[in-house]
Amino acid sequence: MATTKDFIIEQIKRSIAAHETSAPVKNVGRVISVGDGIVKLSGLSQVAMSEMIEFKNKNGAIYGVVLNLEEDGVGAIILGDYSEIKEGDEATASGRILEVPVGKAMIGRVINPLGEALDGKGKIEADTFYPIEKIAPGVIARQSVNQPVQTGIKAIDAMIPIGRGQRELIIGDRQIGKTAIAIDTIINQKGQNMKCVYVVIGQKASKVANIVTRLHKHGAMDYTTVVLANASDPASLLYIAPYAGTALAEYFLDKGEDVLIVYDDLSKHAVAYREISLLLRRPPGREAYPGDVFYLHSRLLERACRLNKEHGGGSITALPIIETQAGDVSAYIPTNVISITDGQIYLEPDLFYKGNRPAVNAGLSVSRVGSSAQIKAMKKVAGKMRLEAAQYRELAAFAQFGSDLDVETKAKLERGKRLSEVLKQDQYSPLPVAHQILIFYALINGFIDDVAVDDIVQFEKGLHRYAETTGKEIVRHITENEFNEELETEMKRLISDYKATL
Repeated sequence: MATTKDFIIEQIKRSIAAHETSAPVKNVGRVISVGDGIVKLSGLSQVAMSEMIEFKNKNGAIYGVVLNLEEDGVGAIILGDYSEIKEGDEATASGRILEVPVGKAMIGRVINPLGEALDGKGKIEADTFYPIEKIAPGVIARQSVNQPVQTGIKAIDAMIPIGRGQRELIIGDRQIGKTAIAIDTIINQKGQNMKCVYVVIGQKASKVANIVTRLHKHGAMDYTTVVLANASDPASLLYIAPYAGTALAEYFLDKGEDVLIVYDDLSKHAVAYREISLLLRRPPGREAYPGDVFYLHSRLLERACRLNKEHGGGSITALPIIETQAGDVSAYIPTNVISITDGQIYLEPDLFYKGNRPAVNAGLSVSRVGSSAQIKAMKKVAGKMRLEAAQYRELAAFAQFGSDLDVETKAKLERGKRLSEVLKQDQYSPLPVAHQILIFYALINGFIDDVAVDDIVQFEKGLHRYAETTGKEIVRHITENEFNEELETEMKRLISDYKATL
């Protein structure tokens, strides 16, 4: 018979067996050295690449991201002010890969790459987080690009069309209108069922303020988020900015929506990554860039895609911007990004200074998606126009050497002058695609051959006003219907009736 003592011992054993102890296990390290936004750590033996680490101090937590895993320590970049971190400080691994807040609350806001508000409109409440690095969708998940992104810029929509899911590079020297093209494209997405993300990398704060003011003025901030890492921010924020912007775009992609993302510009992004890599003592390569600088941009731009219906049917269209030095497109970073993208819009300084703005060089620019990203009517008129533009360039160069030209050559030169005038366009005034088609049709069918070159701009503005008042049905048919003989007859009649009023 069990004694009271045995009973008590049995109870104690049961209590010990039932009692669970759980001590928190943390991966903790110490700061060996810190400077220039880079910190070297020891002791973080279980940390992962791109994992967030936390530094505690009297002013709160400062976060960093692991970029180097070495035999005797860890190299990380600091996301913020590193002056508060000292040698010997404790660093704790978070167990989370770097992620940023995303969601509809971000629309209409100016944020930094960590998702914090910069526009003074209060804190952004977001309950969804996306990792900034993500493997791009595979071949099976994608479908071909055949829906247009209307930029509202005549030279681009006609000769270098951009489709939903495409990556189209904007390249050229500084101060010749690269950002202007991107901003006009964002403004033109009003009513097009397209979300926009404008990623600013290393630009002046005053320039960004002007751009945001313009976007507000044109109502574009209703569907746009500005991700800002300006020139005074540390290189770490410039480095993660385009990835953070893409994470936000992928949130809407996963909901089956279409997104346009602009990276302004990836030249400064590469420079920031070079700075980080050299400070982390990674071996330099060509132009002192690290060996993986191609992978830096390829893994970013491959995330732009158009998904098939089985995977949601959304799209991300990317417009990366690259700045060249003295028109040198054969430099390291420009050739890298040209090889990754689906075409480029090349802006030429000579055209810009002659007053041909936007200064798009139609000969060196190309869209590898081609006319499949155009509506039927634009496809019909733009094919002839591109040929005429090419012929005009050759004839204009030839005509400089001789004055005795035949009648046909003179006619083509006159047509080319009018084409150059038609392709000129003011900034912040994108044009609806139906209006573009009307003026192009008038051009290639000789309706403006008898209009003086200096009067082309006024003729075009008058035609658009006349079409809006008298030819509303024709304008609607141009964008909705197949381009048939009946529609062509109506367009001819509309242009002829307008000319009769002059």
